[in-house]
Amino acid sequence: MVATNFAKYHWTRLEKGSTVVVTLTKAANVRLMDSSNFNSYKNGRKHRYTGGLVRTSPFRITVPRTGSWYLTIDLMGLKATNLRHSATVEPPPLPTAKSASLQSLSGIRHERPPVVPDDNGETWDVFISHASEDKEAIAQPLAEELRTRGLKVWLDKTELRIGDSLRRKIDYGLAHSTFGVVILSKSFFSKGWPQYELDGIVGMTVAGDQRILPIWHEISRDEIAKQSPSLVDKIARNTGLNTVAEIADEIAQVVRDVLGP
Repeated sequence: MVATNFAKYHWTRLEKGSTVVVTLTKAANVRLMDSSNFNSYKNGRKHRYTGGLVRTSPFRITVPRTGSWYLTIDLMGLKATNLRHSATVEPPPLPTAKSASLQSLSGIRHERPPVVPDDNGETWDVFISHASEDKEAIAQPLAEELRTRGLKVWLDKTELRIGDSLRRKIDYGLAHSTFGVVILSKSFFSKGWPQYELDGIVGMTVAGDQRILPIWHEISRDEIAKQSPSLVDKIARNTGLNTVAEIADEIAQVVRDVLGP
């Protein structure tokens, strides 16, 4: 029997270990398939898939290997109607850290960078660059967690607004701080940063004296890839996988490794 009445989601590339999160308003058949099995499915032939009848949601499916994937949702064998659904992708978890310091900095030179006092003669351990819309949800809580760990945190002057220069803001923060955090979110990308400014973040995350840590906040791998494909492959922390306290612990340890107790 040829499958005709089904909903389809298609990702041209999903990384192994990513999680497809399906939300349904009613029970439905959910299948995650590669291209070959999807073609067999829609033509009524025998096919392999991950999933099955889903009665509760959100329902999570782990992507078994990197490649092109299809997600289908249908009501075959069910009497339900007016089904509403959505599907999002969560990036794969980071490898288990092998030390107390940020895994993103392993193998990278840990020399103390030059930090210049500002007009008031002050310097900071960490600055947090963020869209103003994300201040209450993530930037402020992270700053408070870092301060409880004894770090001096610069927050307000690196808040990003429409019309700002992203690279200028980050350069300004780095001039007066040892490390920087950039919170990547839907609000962050809504500012319309030019590609060369986004590429600037990538350059600072792979330099020999790496000083920038990206944090993904309520944004998927696919959404980041649409804005800056080069940012997707950079080691980052994800507020959907790591708590604010865990992120703060890692940042604090890196700062101590460089500056000393």
